[in-house]
Amino acid sequence: MTLGWLLRRLAQAALVVWVMTMIVFVGLHSIGNPVDILVGDDMNQAERLAAIARLGLDKPLWQQYLAFVEGAVRGELGKSFVYQEDAVRLILHRLPATLELAVAALLLAVVLGVPLGLWAGMRPEHPLSKGLMAGSIVGFSLPAFWVALMLIMVFSVQLGWLPASGRGETRSLLGVQWSWLTWDGLQHLVLPAFNLALFKISLVLRLTRAGVREVLPQDFVKFARAKGLSPLRVVLMHVLRNTLIPLVTVLGLELGSTIAYAVVTESIFAWPGAGKLILDSINSLDRPVVVAYLMVVVVIFVTLNLLVDVLYRLLDPRVRLEGAA
Repeated sequence: MTLGWLLRRLAQAALVVWVMTMIVFVGLHSIGNPVDILVGDDMNQAERLAAIARLGLDKPLWQQYLAFVEGAVRGELGKSFVYQEDAVRLILHRLPATLELAVAALLLAVVLGVPLGLWAGMRPEHPLSKGLMAGSIVGFSLPAFWVALMLIMVFSVQLGWLPASGRGETRSLLGVQWSWLTWDGLQHLVLPAFNLALFKISLVLRLTRAGVREVLPQDFVKFARAKGLSPLRVVLMHVLRNTLIPLVTVLGLELGSTIAYAVVTESIFAWPGAGKLILDSINSLDRPVVVAYLMVVVVIFVTLNLLVDVLYRLLDPRVRLEGAA
């Protein structure tokens, strides 16, 4: 049964990737012609036609799509029109910066949101608890670009504590450059990570509080207290563990969405990640890069969903893989 479930999930993932590539191809074709951007006006007609043929844009859209599918089967997703590099290699070169930013934002959300939500759930009538809930609504409401500008204005311009843009100094680990391995890189990471994490901190806080309020009246919590377990053990082993079960799903999906939609934060803070690359590629109608990025994101989402299923099994053995997530 587990093997059948896994095969169904893989088939669903392949179908999603296929459908999304078709949508992107048609969408990019509808909003503009890459030739108008990539081929200069100073070329004569012969040079223009040669450039169009070199890019493969002289064929009908369905032939361009079939050529892409044939290349994808061989593991080739095309060459960037702008950078003249393999699209997947170009994305994978930028992806570690985005992963670093997304993971840092998620860690901030967990480190700040879970304890605050746990405390608010244990003391719902406390004024500070009510203040946290009101503050979480503000965190939901503030637009990310405005928060980013305010962070730069306060902490970079006025106080001069943190840098406003760039990734800073990096250090190699396993053949990949990481900024969190250097002090300068960590300083550059703080503002964009917090800006990306603000919404998620509010989300985790409210979800944790709601879970705690739901778990506290349960019989197994009352039984644990009746056995004489310490309040800390009751909270950590019974309340928090059962609260984390629905939270794991949200955090897994939020990590995927953070990787996919970190465009605004990366653009404002000039963070050299895949989000900024895809924004530039959309502006230049660089079709191979856009489609390759989409496929990479879909694979990330599928992998995260699978990990969420496994974590469900670890947190609650009663939950079957077939019904998780």
